[in-house]
Amino acid sequence: MTRVEDTLGRPLRNLRISVTDRCNLRCQYCMPEEEYAWLPRAEILHFGEIAALVDVFTGLGVDKVRLTGGEPLLRRELPRLVRMLAAKPALRDLAVTTNGLLLAEQASALREAGLHRVTVSLDTLRPDRFAALTRRASHAQVLEGIAAVPRAGFAGTKLDTVVIRGLNDDELADLVEFAKAVPAELRFIEYMDVGGATRWSPDQVVSRREMLELLERRYGRIEPIVDDGPAPADRYRLPDGTVFGIISSTTQPFCARCDRSRLTADGTWYLCLYATAGVDLRGPFRAGAGPEALTALITGRWRGRTDRGAEERLALRDRAPLLQVAQLRADPRLEMHTRGG
Repeated sequence: MTRVEDTLGRPLRNLRISVTDRCNLRCQYCMPEEEYAWLPRAEILHFGEIAALVDVFTGLGVDKVRLTGGEPLLRRELPRLVRMLAAKPALRDLAVTTNGLLLAEQASALREAGLHRVTVSLDTLRPDRFAALTRRASHAQVLEGIAAVPRAGFAGTKLDTVVIRGLNDDELADLVEFAKAVPAELRFIEYMDVGGATRWSPDQVVSRREMLELLERRYGRIEPIVDDGPAPADRYRLPDGTVFGIISSTTQPFCARCDRSRLTADGTWYLCLYATAGVDLRGPFRAGAGPEALTALITGRWRGRTDRGAEERLALRDRAPLLQVAQLRADPRLEMHTRGG
């Protein structure tokens, strides 16, 4: 295995693979528009192509893969892909991020296929707010999916909550208590101005500092957990020992230690969540490029990586959404639901 580092010494280690750009929710912070341009189905990577590309990435140091979407459980026969990836000894962590709607019916099959961990998006405990946020009345299905995770034998479960001022910032403690009962580790995420967040504005962002202040009013002193690793979440411990995390990409970016890259469902590789251009891997692969040629392509791009997207956004004086609707319709790969979170 070759260890590959970028210009800032960040290793290529963590790969997020979008298996579909389709989703069965329409979350306002991710998919706020009425119409979308979808990736052509003929261009979507087959499972064998994904597995072959993962082999190239693991040869360069990737040992963590997360399957995302869109909603990854919409991809037909997803457990078959999980089984193919779980058989690769170089992968020490294989996870999926899902909105939970289909999880109750698929959790056991995913576990049997070898999936290690599950992360479920849960932005509110209130069905009325869920319907307003997602434009779907499916809150009960999400809760059923979350309940199925421990029954299927998964450990290390996480719940992700995007915190938006005036929408769900009064539910932080309630969500902490819910996560305790699952059990799962809750991660609060600052609202980001990326991808499809075309209606983002700075006043909607609840910062890490504000979240901690809100939680300390309920729980008392909160202790930070010191960890210098590449994980995006800063972790904290409540007085009763409960651990939760905050991903503060908007106000306190972690670019300096970011080891993540993203592969879209049609094989475009993005080196930063804020990147507006990616690297086509599907084209060379289908044209007959072998592992050596793909390795050289990926190595060259990563070694030249200078991306610090979140830090650059933070430095802007007049910060507006990263992309406008016309740009997203011209290139759907820029959508958050296409490249994954």
